[in-house]
Amino acid sequence: MNAGNKQREKTEKLAMMGILTALVMVLSYFGGFIKIGSLASVNLTLIPVVLGSAIYGPLAGAWLGAVASAIFFTTADAAFWVGLSLVGTVVTVFLKGILAGVAAGLVYRLLEKKNRYLAVMAGAVIAPVVNTGLFLAGCMVFFIDAVNEMAAAGGMSVGAYLIVVFVGLNFVFELLFGVILGPGVYRLLEHFKAMKK
Repeated sequence: MNAGNKQREKTEKLAMMGILTALVMVLSYFGGFIKIGSLASVNLTLIPVVLGSAIYGPLAGAWLGAVASAIFFTTADAAFWVGLSLVGTVVTVFLKGILAGVAAGLVYRLLEKKNRYLAVMAGAVIAPVVNTGLFLAGCMVFFIDAVNEMAAAGGMSVGAYLIVVFVGLNFVFELLFGVILGPGVYRLLEHFKAMKK
């Protein structure tokens, strides 16, 4: 590969990461207004995070997850969680966002030689699993006193309260949204790249 091609690829990657970053920012902010459960918002950013990690690797997914995490703190949801624990919110939000992107990229790399579309779909499954799993872990570690109080007031166990109230149908929506849209958007990007060659 000559220097001109390397420079063109670098420029294309930078431009595409800029587009994906902007998309993550917009979806992260406006996704905070879409609620299926009572407290948790739908995470619309997982599609560009999965796509970025599939196209450019786990570090790109980590970057996009970190951007989504940072934008979370500009949303209305942030006030509730920061009010419970600033440190807990920062750790939970950044850990779940970054690791969801890394996990999607690693799963994609593991499966891409067998089938790239299956690999994107697997990344689209693992991202919300990691994201939601770390959110629940963060609730248990940093917010357990508040969760106990809210669960008792609602007449539920802590586990049931976390699943029904905090996670609700959001996880199912994020999973289906990613599995349905991820491979299709990836195919469009592959088609666009092939047309340019």
